[in-house]
Amino acid sequence: MGFVRAIGQWAMAGLVINCTIGSGIFGLPGELNRLLGRASPMAMIVAGLVMASIMASAAEVAGQFSEPGGAYLYARRSFGHFVGLQVGWFSLLSTIAAGATVANLFIVYLAGEIPAAGHGITRAVVLLAYVGVPAAVNYFGVRKGATLSNILVVSKVLPLALIIVLGVARFSWHFELIHSEEIVAPGWGAWLNALLLLMFAYQGFEYAIIAGGEIKDPRRTLPLALAAGLLVVIAVYTLLQFVTVATIGTSTSARAVADTASVLVGSTGGILTTIAVLVSTGGAESSIMLDAPRLIFSLAAEGEFPKVLARLHPQFHTPTVATVCYAVVVWMLAVSGGFLWLLAITAASSMIMYISICAALIQLRRHQPRADALRIPFGHALSVIGIAVSLLLIARLHFGQALLMGVTVLLATGNWWLLRRRPVRENS
Repeated sequence: MGFVRAIGQWAMAGLVINCTIGSGIFGLPGELNRLLGRASPMAMIVAGLVMASIMASAAEVAGQFSEPGGAYLYARRSFGHFVGLQVGWFSLLSTIAAGATVANLFIVYLAGEIPAAGHGITRAVVLLAYVGVPAAVNYFGVRKGATLSNILVVSKVLPLALIIVLGVARFSWHFELIHSEEIVAPGWGAWLNALLLLMFAYQGFEYAIIAGGEIKDPRRTLPLALAAGLLVVIAVYTLLQFVTVATIGTSTSARAVADTASVLVGSTGGILTTIAVLVSTGGAESSIMLDAPRLIFSLAAEGEFPKVLARLHPQFHTPTVATVCYAVVVWMLAVSGGFLWLLAITAASSMIMYISICAALIQLRRHQPRADALRIPFGHALSVIGIAVSLLLIARLHFGQALLMGVTVLLATGNWWLLRRRPVRENS
């Protein structure tokens, strides 16, 4: 009994969009204005192009595998058991922290309208429902999980599209070109900080590719889906930043999108923004809930974790035990954790995944030069760029965050040491 390949090209593109566009975009415009002023929309494009180098590497590597696991699987097959297990632990840490992060953001914005939802037992119950609903949907089949993700993609993009359309319609006749002086005035330091900040906003595709065992024709589907998803995200981010600057200027307000919506829509703009945030977090949670249990399944199937986590439901063909365990852990972490702490864990762990994916491209090309696989142009150069950017991000971690990364390395090493004498299935 195996997985059912029910995720097609457009469903996969929807997963990429859903995992990437979260509520973080609602807090970025003001900070970008502070760093870059009127040049901030250009940063959205530049950051998207940088992320494209990493996603291009992922498209080539992922297309050569038909099992679930994502970065963990690619690292294990490319570099062996020890490296694979390190990447697996960081992948798991990233998915758990990401699930808890968006759950906390949901509560923060919901509590703005319903204060009781942000405290005590009510908060725990709301979080249980928030995590439990997508877990239940994915329990009963990947097709249902992908459908829920697609519905939420449309629901989360519509409010943003409304703000963009109204803003473009209002200011298209008053468009002012950005002068070169405005681009260079902030300095390289401000541009670097802005790009590093935006790399966090563009992360998320690494979760979507975990469900490799349920993707139809991965070699063809993944490159097209990743490209389509990234183009949509770049367009939404860039246009939203442009409309924000055109509407309220270079305001550094933390609620810049809400302020923009209030100008364009009126008094209901704040409510519209809150709804958009709630739907965005719900969409991201539904996608992560589909992808993360497949990572746990892969770790168990390779002998790293208990075999019970590799069980598939006889009727639904889903990793039901892994889904339930993941949902419980995310709920517990969301109840106890804070947003900024969880965001830092998610971002740093994703950088490890990016490095491993880019390095896997170089390794696979070296050992399988004639493989019947997609070959992206300038693959080695793009991989080096992706590795360099990821290392730069990791180098900017604070001591506490770096310490947690070190603890994760120790846990993965301990896991490897305990298993080293056991026969583990190796794959070519």
